[in-house]
Order: sequence, then C-alpha cells, then structure tokens
Amino acid sequence: MDFNAVKDYFANLQNRIVEALQLADGKHFLHDAWQRPEGGGGVSCVIEEGHVLERGGVNFSHVMGDKLPPSASAGRPASSGRSFEAAGVSLVLHPRNPYAPTVHMNVRCFMAKKAGEDPVWWFGGGMDLTPYYGFEQDAEHFHRTCKQALAPFGDTLYPEFKRWCDDYFYLKHRKEPRGIGGVFFDDFNQLGFEQSFAMMQGVGDAFLHAYLPILQRRKDVAYGERERDFQAYRRGRYVEFNLVYDRGTLFGLQSGGRTESILMSMPPIVKWRYDWQPEAGSAEAKLYTDFLIGKDWLA
Repeated sequence: MDFNAVKDYFANLQNRIVEALQLADGKHFLHDAWQRPEGGGGVSCVIEEGHVLERGGVNFSHVMGDKLPPSASAGRPASSGRSFEAAGVSLVLHPRNPYAPTVHMNVRCFMAKKAGEDPVWWFGGGMDLTPYYGFEQDAEHFHRTCKQALAPFGDTLYPEFKRWCDDYFYLKHRKEPRGIGGVFFDDFNQLGFEQSFAMMQGVGDAFLHAYLPILQRRKDVAYGERERDFQAYRRGRYVEFNLVYDRGTLFGLQSGGRTESILMSMPPIVKWRYDWQPEAGSAEAKLYTDFLIGKDWLA
C-alpha cells in the first residue's frame, strides 16, 4: 500500500488538469500553497473572471491527523477514532456562458491507522455534470466517457456508480437532482489496493476527455440576460447541496482544512427566488422535464 504513489498521482493530475484548462480559457490560474496546523496541506489553483471560466478551482490536498472526522468515517465505523492520512484532487468549474455546464470531479484516498492493526483504506471519487440548458449530445458524451473509463474494471461498475451518483447528488429538500449525474463511488476497496487505485486513476484521467469537448462546444453560444438570470437561479441549488449534503465539504471543514479552498466550489453569482416556476414549454422548463429526471443516457 504505497500512499506516496497515490499522493504523487494526485499532484500530477492537478497539474495536468490546470494546464489544459489554462489553454482552454487563455488565463492562468492562481496557485496558492497552504499548510494545515494539524498536519499536511495542499495547493489550491483558482481562476476568477477568466475568459471562459467565471470561477473555478482545482485543489490538491494531503492531510493527516490524530482522529478521522465523522464525515469520513460514516461509511466505515471501524475507522472511527483512528489516526488518518488523506489525499485527493477536487475541482469545480463554473463557466460564464449559461449554455456551458458546471462540472465537479474529485478523486481521493483515505487511510486510517491504529497501532497493532492493519490500516483501513479506501478510495472515493467521481464526476458529475450540472447543465443549466440541457443538450442530449453533452449528456451522452459525458456518461459514455465515464462508462469507458470504468469498463476495464468490470461491466457492473458504471451502472452501480451511475445509480450511486444519482442518489448522492440529490437535493432531498427540493426533491430534484442537482444535475444529470455521472459516476460516484466512496469507501471503495473491493478490487484490492492496486486495482482499486488503478480504477480511481481511470476516473481521474477521464475527466478532461469528458468535459473539455462540451466546454468547447458551448463556450461561445450567444446568450442574453434571461439565460444569465436562470443560470444564477439554478446555481443556488449547487450552493444548497454543497453546504447541506456534500461529504467532501463537511470533511474539509471538520478536519481544519483551509476554508477558502474548501468553499472555492461556490459560484460567484447566485440568486434565490420565492417559489419560482419556469414558463411552460420554455427552454428553462425543458431542463426539469427532460434532463433532471435520473435518465439512463446510454440506453
């Protein structure tokens, strides 16, 4: 169980993704290294007011501590109270153009240790797409790329992780999905360390293939104030999920991570309205009727 190899993979993945996004946007990311008093630290790469990305962050972290936070041990009660080491990459990108979807991806590894016992380890991660205006072409491409990334590790993983993603990124208080999903997994060690690590790498390496073609297709589509207004309204759902349900956000805050880096996932402009409903038959209504429905995009 070579945790250093895992950590090195994450650092390299962050660099590769940031370099590709800088080429797509034309503006450089700010690199902000930080240290955590309890142990470890990370590098936050952030872009604001870019040419394509209104706000985005690609974070690398490697932290350790004497006691695993409840948000991380929830799926593995046996790890509760152990010392821990955790590393990962987490990103959220909010494009300016309302026709270009928000995207989230993260991959991570936890190892919980106790003297005299074998370490408890697991991988987690996934990616999901949150459009404001839906396009079947984009949804199918995103899900097909996720399926292809998991195919070398078994035919059952994509449908299992797709369902997990649909269930996880669901706003219970709104009774609606956050977006059109993707794949999500957590507490995963079923393939043994080396193969579980390889599977997680497959997901991380697939991100740019899954998202960049969509961003390139939509970043220059003409839009007006109506589309920007709807984008800001739907971004509110993103904020609600991240602050109420997201385990990564809760882990970061509970483990003493850097608050600015944890909350870089928040969109820059957001609106809430009281009981707003889209006009019947509109492009905005189509998002709800045709896309936020937990659909099998590859059927």
